[in-house]
Amino acid sequence: MAGLSASLLWAAMAQAQSATPVPENAAFEVEQVFAGTCGFCHSDGGRAAGKGPQLMNSPRDDDYIRSRIKNGKQGAMPAFDGAFTDAQIDQMVKYIRALKPRDG
Repeated sequence: MAGLSASLLWAAMAQAQSATPVPENAAFEVEQVFAGTCGFCHSDGGRAAGKGPQLMNSPRDDDYIRSRIKNGKQGAMPAFDGAFTDAQIDQMVKYIRALKPRDG
């Protein structure tokens, strides 16, 4: 029962996230957006696996990551096409590529 509740909660959060676009005229703080939108599944800012995979040092190419952000993966990751502009998604890909282990 707990697993079902967690799944339903995740689905509700994913739906809410994908339906809430970031206004184009708003400052796009990629680290904050990532933490609030992606951090639920990609732990430690993408540096560690959580419900989703670790993104730091991903073997996937930029086009794959960009496509996954835009189109999602059924049952695993919501699609964010429409929630973010292409330029914002590009900033997220650059953020992911720049991830390094935290000091300490």
